[in-house]
Amino acid sequence: MNIPEGLKYSKEHEWIKVDDNVGTIGITDYAQGELGDVVFVDIDPHQGEVNAGETFGTIEAVKTVSDLYAPCSGKIIELNSKLEDDPDLVNSDPYGDGWLVKIKLSDPGQVESLMDAEAYKAEIS
Repeated sequence: MNIPEGLKYSKEHEWIKVDDNVGTIGITDYAQGELGDVVFVDIDPHQGEVNAGETFGTIEAVKTVSDLYAPCSGKIIELNSKLEDDPDLVNSDPYGDGWLVKIKLSDPGQVESLMDAEAYKAEIS
């Protein structure tokens, strides 16, 4: 199970990496493994603002559809366009090319309420 240090994790199995008040969000290696083969990621490109703990899209695997939850609040500034043609990047590289969205954080302090790698390992074990 790959759980990189330096990221923050939510109980809903999303991760966020913050750089200069911009958060890159994806799902964890654990989550992609539980979902199975991802076939479609659905995030409304006109959504704008997201709120911590609320859904911002869905991810569809061969056998299930799961909601995506924002770990922090902010304005969506970029969607990962690679996922349109290659959604299985979420499976093969969940912390790299398989990221989902980038948001401009509206409350950077929210990041501190998320789990670090050690706490997330304990959460899923």
